[in-house]
Amino acid sequence: MRAITIDEPGGPEVLRLTETDPPEPGPGQVAVDVAAAGVNFIDIYQRSGLYPMPMPLTPGVEAAGTVAAVGAGVTGLDVGQPVGWTGEPGGYAERAVVRADRVVPVPEGVGAEQAAAVLLQGMTAHYLTHSTYPVRAGDTVLVHAAAGGTGLLLVQMAKLRGARVIGTVSTAAKEELARAAGADEVIRYDEPDADVAAAVRGLTGGEGVPVVYDGVGASTFEASLGALRRRGMLVLFGQSSGPVPPFDPQRLNGAGALFLTRPSLAHYTADRAELLDRAAAVFGMIGAGDLEVRIGGRYPLAEAARAQQDLASRSTTGKLVLRTRD
Repeated sequence: MRAITIDEPGGPEVLRLTETDPPEPGPGQVAVDVAAAGVNFIDIYQRSGLYPMPMPLTPGVEAAGTVAAVGAGVTGLDVGQPVGWTGEPGGYAERAVVRADRVVPVPEGVGAEQAAAVLLQGMTAHYLTHSTYPVRAGDTVLVHAAAGGTGLLLVQMAKLRGARVIGTVSTAAKEELARAAGADEVIRYDEPDADVAAAVRGLTGGEGVPVVYDGVGASTFEASLGALRRRGMLVLFGQSSGPVPPFDPQRLNGAGALFLTRPSLAHYTADRAELLDRAAAVFGMIGAGDLEVRIGGRYPLAEAARAQQDLASRSTTGKLVLRTRD
């Protein structure tokens, strides 16, 4: 089978297309014939060494396909069953072996490509809006990168919960996408003299918002703090522009007893029951027609490096996926 392999951390050039024997599942594992894999910033962090990983590594922590074989002790999963997973590497390959307790069933009506495009970001948007800061009807929320893969899903889920959504984007085309997803107001941070915090306060009568969902990190952190109302929460769930520099926590007090949290999906799906519930909720929204998953780019497996480069450029919209079988 074909797989992308990384022998040592580095730039996109370390992603090599290799031929290898198909892996077999051990106890508590399943082998999955992968149809599609999501391309995520965590893949870039792992490839670059920002998130250290054992090497050699086949990247790709989100994928979907069908069960090819089950290991000893595995129940509830059958050969030929459509499944997906997130949180385990190996998705950039034609077959992967993953822990069975990380695999979720994909219901009828949701294709493998769609599942691979929504599991990580869809469940992320779900825990952010339903658990980290449970959005309430009437809230005004700020979503950075509102035309990105997670951003578009966050906008839709916040609207489903009755929120007014302010989104930030960098181009007119992205503004159009964010508004189509339900954003009530859009701030263009590419415009001359753009001041996101001031714009948010202008849209909220000077008060600010109760929550900011920020997956961008370094370049948006100050604006996020400045956009919050008293006792507001900054949910910093990513760092696509780089990590936030160290800062004095006393600033949170001075700005109005603010809250700052740095969550990750792993901690909101560590329990299998919670994992299954979140996946089912996201798939249920898709099935009901309440959640649209935008795939912004499709790449053959051999072009994994180009896919990561395009994602890192932050010029893409929606979700990028690898088709593991050309």
